[in-house]
Amino acid sequence: MPAYEDKKTVLFLPFLKISSGHHEVANSLMEGLKNRLNEVNCEKIDILSYSYGKTEALISYAYLKFIHALPKFYSSLYHSSVYKNIDKDKRFRLYETLFLRYMRKLIAEKKPDMIVCTHALPSYMLSRLKVFGEISIPVINVYTDYFIHQFWGIQQIDYHFVPTAEAKNFLLKKGTRNDQIFMTGIPIHADISKKQLQREDNIAVSPLSILICGGNLGVGAMDKLIKKMDGNRTIQFYVLCGKNRKLYHKLHNLHARHIIPLNYIKCRKKMNELYERVDAILTKPGGVTISECLFKRKPIFIYHTLPGQEEINLHQLNKLGMVLHLKDWNKQSISLEEQLLAILQDQQRLQVFQDQLSKYHNNLTGDPAQIMAEILKGKII
Repeated sequence: MPAYEDKKTVLFLPFLKISSGHHEVANSLMEGLKNRLNEVNCEKIDILSYSYGKTEALISYAYLKFIHALPKFYSSLYHSSVYKNIDKDKRFRLYETLFLRYMRKLIAEKKPDMIVCTHALPSYMLSRLKVFGEISIPVINVYTDYFIHQFWGIQQIDYHFVPTAEAKNFLLKKGTRNDQIFMTGIPIHADISKKQLQREDNIAVSPLSILICGGNLGVGAMDKLIKKMDGNRTIQFYVLCGKNRKLYHKLHNLHARHIIPLNYIKCRKKMNELYERVDAILTKPGGVTISECLFKRKPIFIYHTLPGQEEINLHQLNKLGMVLHLKDWNKQSISLEEQLLAILQDQQRLQVFQDQLSKYHNNLTGDPAQIMAEILKGKII
């Protein structure tokens, strides 16, 4: 690891404290940066907690309840707020009133040498401060979905780590210079390897193994999937239950040979091993999970979307041909296994999918943590 004389401070700014892709990406980048530079101080701060203290917990709780209680209304509100007339710039004056003074305070207190935004709100605030000529600190936007909406700060933001060529083109049309944009994909942890590992025999696998993600959706959503399975052992399902203990115990008590429930896996090396043992992934279109699967080059089946971001992610990924959407799977007359096998045994369709993945990987420009290290050392200006 190269020596680094002056200790630098890098702020990572997600939003809210609830577990999310914003935090996962920030954590991965922090670890990656610290592995590359001896003298760097990385700090992750939620601007809402910093600004309004314990109010954050109440807002996070209300936010999650709102999404689950009124999904269609949330979807409509999300689209109209940040994704309507996407090419037009939009001011969010209420948020400026609520957060700009605290962003100024945070910068004055921490005196960062670089700021990395994994959420749109802090990015927007920093963009406004740059437009006002108040700060000159390098700011990086790291996009954690497969689209860029109006709340992201773009004006005067120094660097952009984008997920796709389409996102890059969007920024170019907004006036961002080409040398400010790096197509990194959505950053993932270094322990999620980008090469195939050989299978180990300590976990029994059926002819086909499929990982089901999205245990946080609850027992109800998983019940629908289970009812659609015929259990004929052509496919073995590994169900990632996350921290949903109720779901884990329910699946465990089924004693079904074709369903193997898995507890929350925090270790990324273990998650990497799990990815290597399965033939495909059945998931919802969350940014980080999709990015991990893309780097593993596994067929990705989408069976559910949360309102808002994931709906737009699915639309973008479908256009790029990088996911396989099981549309209305629960209304089909055939079992879930038959629906999956119809695609997995279609060599022509799989080849088209793999071709799209290859095209995607060929457009990637480098490791995001390494690029950040070079920016911090002044090698990229």
